[in-house]
Amino acid sequence: MLGNIGLILGLALLIALALRGVNILLAVLVSILVIGLTNGMALQEVFLQHFPFGPSGAFSFAGNFLLLFLCGALFGRVMAASRAAQSVALAITHWLGAKRALLIAMLVCALLTYGGVVVFVVIFTMYPIGVTLMREANIPRRLYAAAIALGAGTFTMTALPGTPSIHNVIGARSLGTDLFAGGWYGVLAGLVMAVVGMWYLERQWRRAEGTGEGYEATAKDEQMRALAEQQEGNQPSWQLAILPMVFVLAIIVVPRLLQMSGLSSAWIQFAATQPVLWASFALLVGAASCFVLFAPVRKQFVKAAGEGVDDAILPLINTAAVIGFGGVVIQTAGFHAFAAWLLEMPIPPLLSVFLSANLISGITASASGGLQIFMSALAPAYLEAGIAPELLHRIANLAAGGLDSLPHSGAVIALLTLMGLTHKEAYRDIFVVTVAIPMLAALVAVFVALAVT
Repeated sequence: MLGNIGLILGLALLIALALRGVNILLAVLVSILVIGLTNGMALQEVFLQHFPFGPSGAFSFAGNFLLLFLCGALFGRVMAASRAAQSVALAITHWLGAKRALLIAMLVCALLTYGGVVVFVVIFTMYPIGVTLMREANIPRRLYAAAIALGAGTFTMTALPGTPSIHNVIGARSLGTDLFAGGWYGVLAGLVMAVVGMWYLERQWRRAEGTGEGYEATAKDEQMRALAEQQEGNQPSWQLAILPMVFVLAIIVVPRLLQMSGLSSAWIQFAATQPVLWASFALLVGAASCFVLFAPVRKQFVKAAGEGVDDAILPLINTAAVIGFGGVVIQTAGFHAFAAWLLEMPIPPLLSVFLSANLISGITASASGGLQIFMSALAPAYLEAGIAPELLHRIANLAAGGLDSLPHSGAVIALLTLMGLTHKEAYRDIFVVTVAIPMLAALVAVFVALAVT
């Protein structure tokens, strides 16, 4: 009983500390101390074994995915330094107009993240452009933040097939599938997330206009607006700017298409069996193409690449720390009882996958962290229950993208901090588009899969 109370207290403490702005690594260390003491675990095992080096340990995760984080952040930084990312964003803004600012934010973020730019870089890329959009269209800051979250942290993260996102790679690496596994279910769920999410945001915008709520500038906004205006006439054409993302996606897609056509070779097999290395290679090619295509970035390529490496470290450490928290949790008797209860529930296995992946991601407040723990702790049992690896890959990915965006999520905190918002001001809208609607989309995919299998 004390151990179960400790688990609840540890999770509550992690959320509370994150909400108060405490560094997530420090919050994790304090929380696992509470869990270890209340569960009678040896502290040397908690801090020197389960947290860092266990099957779902922080360093175990960091070691497996360091290359992907580095390559993703490097590509994103070079895209930003070349102003290619801004060019793509401004082109879409020109086509659709500032009055469609929420749709623009979602589409640009989706395009960038599906093309391989990591979420944290997308957030920083979109903010300078967003200052102009929010001002011209009189959009409340909270809704623009939610639009960024919808585009960067939902359907391109877990649903759409082929994306080199860390979540898609975790599923492929753990189950021996590829990045396109369960693709049609992902497309269906992605459409639900995008359409329903945008409907909600547009509805909230109309309500805000009716109550007189609009854009309120800050000192930082004025700095970002000036930056966007400086960049507007000094970037490559959108046709050229989009090529690096096309290269990244093509490298990932071509082996799959060749494999579907019946062709086979050593490199096609390598692409299918080494998703971390292949996705990392695709991102490196994208970065190299920026060097070739955009002359201004050549003079500062080494500097931009170094900054990209720096960009990768904090997200990797934060993600790994939260995974390490889960790595301690799964060593407790309470978690094993919880997992057994999930597996023994008298419901279809796919619905059990939805519940378990969601709850574990909620505990860790990280889709990648929860998915990694799910794959190591529960996926083998679901495979034994007869779920096809490709279907398990996609449904688990979709489910992990539900409760992952709770208040102590690192990405949520980063977005709110950059936008100058508090949880009280903006979290409700972020919750709807990144938690409630993705859970609905995942359920739609589950019931469709149950109907056709």
